Order: sequence, then C-alpha cells, then structure tokens
Amino acid sequence: MGRWEPDARGRMIGAAMELFAERGFEQTTAGDIAERAGVSERTFFRHFADKREVLFDGSEAMERTAYDAILAAPADHSPLDAALAGMVAAGGLLEDRRDHAVRRSRIIAANPSLQERELLKLAAMVDTTAKALREREVTELNASLAAHSAVTVFYVAFAGWVSDEESPGFAACIAETAAALRALK
Repeated sequence: MGRWEPDARGRMIGAAMELFAERGFEQTTAGDIAERAGVSERTFFRHFADKREVLFDGSEAMERTAYDAILAAPADHSPLDAALAGMVAAGGLLEDRRDHAVRRSRIIAANPSLQERELLKLAAMVDTTAKALREREVTELNASLAAHSAVTVFYVAFAGWVSDEESPGFAACIAETAAALRALK
C-alpha cells in the first residue's frame, strides 16, 4: 500500500461498483475491492461487514432521515402524508447520486441474494416509518398501513426514477407515485 489517501470509504465504494459492473458481484472479493481502492483488506472490513454492505451503505442514514422527517411533519398531516414526507426526505439523499443509484440497481437486479437483502432493508424502513408514526400517536393499524404504503411508494418511485433517464427528480417521482396510489379505486 502506498501513502495514505483520504476518503478510503468512498474509494472502496467506487472500486466495488466498478468491479461489480466489470466482473459481477459473485466474482468480486473484498480483497479485490481493497486492492482496487488502494487499502488493505483489514481496512475494508473496518468499514464494511462484507462486500454486500458496500451496496447498502447509507441505508441507516436514510432510515434516520425518514424518521426525523416524519416526526417533523406538520401535526395536521395524515399518517400517510407524514410517512411520505419521510420518504421524500430519505430520497433526497439520493437526488445527486442518480448514476450511482442506477448502477447499484442493476447490480442488485442481477443477483437474487442481493434482491433479498434489498427487501430486508425495505422492511427495516417500514419498521422505522411505523415507529415514527406511532410516536406521532398514530394507531398501530394506521401506522402499519401508512408505513407499508409509503415505503411501497418509495420502492416503485425509485424503480421508475432509475429506469427512465428523462424522469424528473426523485421527489417528483414519489409525488407521482403517491398520486397514483391515492387514485386507486
């Protein structure tokens, strides 16, 4: 390894994304990522539990952002509107990272175990959203329905956002998807 360079975490994420795209997820090792990023394998494991976690870096920040936004939503917001405010706030963390999100989405779509991991992360977002709604004194049933609905809106909006180069910003995709949900009869 050469002289210390800043942003080891960012370099490892970039290296992993490149390698996953070039070789595929299964064919890339943590050692490969560390080598490409110019860090030791030990450094890699200080930052990430395993190579999957590189793709899910930021999930906790998204949950925390959604939680805080739900609690900060105006008191007159319905449970669904408060939950959607959380999804818009969480999605705001992705707005300037669309290229990364597109690449990440393709990598996950190509690997069933990563798809499963993605669903687990979405389930965690549902739990966090419902918890924030309960703190707003929303009943358990309504908190659960609103949380599941809002996270589904996030998921569907995200899929549209990454698949359409002409799509508006992520917040606009969430608004369009939420309007479609509300229009269901």
